[in-house]
Amino acid sequence: MLTDRDIARWRLHSQHLAAPVDGAEDVVRSLLAVQAENPSQSAWAVATRTRHPSPADLAGLLASGRVLRTHVLRPTWHYVHADDALWLLELTRDRVLPTVDQQLVPLGDRLTALTDVVLATLAESPDRTRTELADALAGCGHELTGMQLMLLAGRLELHAEICSGVPRDGEHTYALFSDRVGAPQRLDRDEALVELALRYFTSHGPATERDLAYWATLTLTDVRRGLAGAAERLDSFDHDDRTYWHAPGRPAASVSPKGHLLQVLDEMYRGYQDSRWALDADRLLSRGRETTIGMALVDGQVVAGMKRTLTARAVTFEIRKLRRLAPEEEDAIQDAAVRCARYLELAPRLVWQEPGSPGGV
Repeated sequence: MLTDRDIARWRLHSQHLAAPVDGAEDVVRSLLAVQAENPSQSAWAVATRTRHPSPADLAGLLASGRVLRTHVLRPTWHYVHADDALWLLELTRDRVLPTVDQQLVPLGDRLTALTDVVLATLAESPDRTRTELADALAGCGHELTGMQLMLLAGRLELHAEICSGVPRDGEHTYALFSDRVGAPQRLDRDEALVELALRYFTSHGPATERDLAYWATLTLTDVRRGLAGAAERLDSFDHDDRTYWHAPGRPAASVSPKGHLLQVLDEMYRGYQDSRWALDADRLLSRGRETTIGMALVDGQVVAGMKRTLTARAVTFEIRKLRRLAPEEEDAIQDAAVRCARYLELAPRLVWQEPGSPGGV
């Protein structure tokens, strides 16, 4: 009989944490979208799923436009492959846009003029930073707050008017979507729902239909329409009064790597809602600090909180244990820290905090 831990271990394989792939493009294409608010942490979320993690891998894809960092699925940034960007936007944005538009109400009827300035600026000179867009708007008599400009840019991303441009000195830039995605893949709504169900349950399974509805901001009705068309290419099982869908077959048990240091916005947590508990993350996340903490996973279970701090020469991992750890569990976390530090080209330093100790992550 399957347990929650079995499901969590299975997901390590589906998401390439226990079965890494060749490169960042394979990761993004397979997972379909990877939440990406924090560029540094989310870049590691992609790299840790590859056989030979390298910052240049994802960076090259973002520079070329093969992978975009743009608003899609939910009102937040994700990495998405250029081939999937348009159909995924068209499928999911109608339920996301009202959240953004409501916050832009104070701009009233200025939205059309603001949009015209942004699009004209990027048509004339692409790969502009947010500061440069703010300057262009101010030059036309439109002073916006930082939040207003961020929301305006998000709205234009959701409408596939703009997307990420070539990063400049590590800073996010914007460009016209039509310039970056020359021949976007188009799917009608029913085709897109089937494609979404097939890709999500393959890359995130085992997962439930409610997990997908949350992840893609869709109704259960839409999810079930897509699942009906994809079901013949998926398998399922019942557990805890829920039906879990996944790619055919079941992965063999993995021996390495056992440990992973991830942001709490990683797809291993954020990719689900209905069945998040499989990670056993309740003790860590009960503090309500989802966006400021990280997770130390061993064998698919959260065993500690994690905070990562970078200096010029070293990366320090503060590991706050949620319970007493066995020596092999500490070794797995140590190995994960070494992998991340090697990727960052920094020396690893671990600071351990025992359960119940004050302070920490």
